[in-house]
Amino acid sequence: MLEHLFNKLNDKEEEMIAIRRYLHENPELSFEEEQTAKYIADFYQDKDAIVETNIGGENIHGIKVTIDSGNPGKTLALRADFDALPIKEDTGLEFSSKNEGVMHACGHDAHTAYLMILAECLIEMKDKLNGKIVIIHQPAEEKPPGGAQYLIKDGILDGVDNVIGVHVMSTMPVNNVYYREGNVQSGRNFFKLKITGKGGHGSSPHLANDPIVAASSFVMSIQTIVSRRLNPFDMGVISIGSFDGKGQFNIIKNEVELEGDVRGMNDDALELMENEIKRIAHGLETMYGVDCDLQYTNDYPVLYNDPSLTKQVVQSIESANIPEVNEVIRCEPQPPSEDFAYYAEELPCTFFYVGASPKDKETYAHHHPKFDIDESAMLIAAKTVAAATVDYLGKK
Repeated sequence: MLEHLFNKLNDKEEEMIAIRRYLHENPELSFEEEQTAKYIADFYQDKDAIVETNIGGENIHGIKVTIDSGNPGKTLALRADFDALPIKEDTGLEFSSKNEGVMHACGHDAHTAYLMILAECLIEMKDKLNGKIVIIHQPAEEKPPGGAQYLIKDGILDGVDNVIGVHVMSTMPVNNVYYREGNVQSGRNFFKLKITGKGGHGSSPHLANDPIVAASSFVMSIQTIVSRRLNPFDMGVISIGSFDGKGQFNIIKNEVELEGDVRGMNDDALELMENEIKRIAHGLETMYGVDCDLQYTNDYPVLYNDPSLTKQVVQSIESANIPEVNEVIRCEPQPPSEDFAYYAEELPCTFFYVGASPKDKETYAHHHPKFDIDESAMLIAAKTVAAATVDYLGKK
């Protein structure tokens, strides 16, 4: 049965690539993916499956496709995201983005393409399986608060036993598959800090109270949180992504605003960094006589891969002897965050990686204007998830 499924996927690889290129040409930002959602839903309209749209709410655009074998068994969900990023593309690809300033710079076009074709193949042979498969096409992975929460609140996991997700990785060699059990991707928080002082003339700083000086002190002070407050064996990252202090050269501004990103690989580390950032911001008021308005948001949680399910999926992939897969490798935890973590808070889940580094050109990391993948990684993603699905649901 698995060989038959692999042959179906081989036959549809060109269609998979065509779908990915169409999506790449027509990207849409998080929470704005109306046309992308319509394109996906239309793909399933004439297929023997239950298609539900607007999962998560009228403007959320989530799609749920239920494939019912008609035989008793468990229910496995397969998830792929489909939003793009606010990045101006600079790849020079023939199918580059037609939407100026918006780009599929993280591989979500590839995720959607592989899962659409895999779902089509599973629908065609569903009577040979047990239980149900729920296909989750998820919007808004990239933008807080993330699309997953809306879909979960709307019941997309009702009746589901486990969820599997995949990410193609331009930084990992193609033809390899990577996995890890336990905490595998960092949790993420973010904050905004407005510091208000007293504006004035640059010639008379004693008559003003410069918020840029206080903000600069804050930026330097929070760098010591990871180096001097966090356990050296814990992962933690604090980055200031925006420092809005622009003004005229000889005028002391009245206020400045900063925005920052906080990542950690466990809840204790995230809590410690949050408390320290709040403490330092409060201390600025006493030290510099300024007012600080700190808005701190707990965002995506740490992504936890269920060890038992992860082991089962890895064994399924290894035993399938997929021709395109050279190695299945246990990797190190990944620093970026991923809103698949919300599914893992609800059910035992696993999230693994498919190498997609281009073979014939320079590799660029995710979220780079020149980001691209080796498109053969999509067939590998489809076959690895197919192997896990068939092994999970078993033969009729």
